[in-house]
Amino acid sequence: MKQCWKKIRYRLEWIGLELLAHLIPRLPRRAIVRLANLFGSLGFTFDGRGRKVALANIEAAFGDRYTPEQRAEIACASYRDFARTMLDLFWAPALTRENYHRYMHVEGMEILKELNARGESAIVIVIHHGNFEWASLAGGFEGLPGVIVTESFKNEHLSEIFKRCRETSGHRMIGQEKSMIRMLKHVKKGGRSGMLLDLAMEPGEASTIIDTFGLKLCATFLHAVLALRGGARLVPLEGRSQPDGTCQVVLHPPIEIPPDATYRQVAQKCWDFFEPVIRNNPHHWMWAYKHWRYKPAKPEKAYPFYSYEYRDFEALLARVEQENAAGS
Repeated sequence: MKQCWKKIRYRLEWIGLELLAHLIPRLPRRAIVRLANLFGSLGFTFDGRGRKVALANIEAAFGDRYTPEQRAEIACASYRDFARTMLDLFWAPALTRENYHRYMHVEGMEILKELNARGESAIVIVIHHGNFEWASLAGGFEGLPGVIVTESFKNEHLSEIFKRCRETSGHRMIGQEKSMIRMLKHVKKGGRSGMLLDLAMEPGEASTIIDTFGLKLCATFLHAVLALRGGARLVPLEGRSQPDGTCQVVLHPPIEIPPDATYRQVAQKCWDFFEPVIRNNPHHWMWAYKHWRYKPAKPEKAYPFYSYEYRDFEALLARVEQENAAGS
């Protein structure tokens, strides 16, 4: 019975999402912006569990810098921003190489073009801040498509819909499974790729621990492997949704990496670029996500309510501390 209901639920989810993917590109831009603000505000109001996580994350990251009312304002704006990003992704099939300049204002794309002209590979790195979906699409529309690592859904039919939207500008999506080997081969041939950095990871061989807002985060170091072993340049990317329905896409110069850096040090250096971005515009980060699922046995700072101690996390943290001591 449970398996039968699961199949029915997956089928209904697919039908609903396909309907949205069919209807949303037919809406005018002003309607998308209004719907995003509406859906985001409703999400903040009725998603009690997510709202609680968001408020706890903001408090853990900023301490008493913001009042409870300001935290609620930031969290609600974050919901609206994420709703805009998702609606914009489903609106993406309406974009073409001929019209995308009306909706995207791209800065710094010459950085990727110069790397490409020199035959250097690049990993465009981004976090869940602002309109990361359209920021990703911009490179493809500018004639520089790449391979993008995406997280797969349990319902594989949903993954196909998101894949279709994300490949609108010419990118090719690959799942997380065996992504390290495939991407390493790709960048060694001078290819381009892109990935999100701020997804919480299970402690394991493909993860490390970085300091974020004074809190320990178990994060991927795939981009560090691609930089140190594949020779790829790490290029930060931002996407900033504008009230008029457009998106400002900004590429920054590659992050400078010392030749003797470790994977963890590279991962930390990348985060150190993005943390000030979040601090300056906290309304645009995805605060409702459980970024800090694990915490040290003896934390130096208060963690969100959902964080818990985990033996594997503690073991990974011990290895990181040993690495730091050896390098100092």
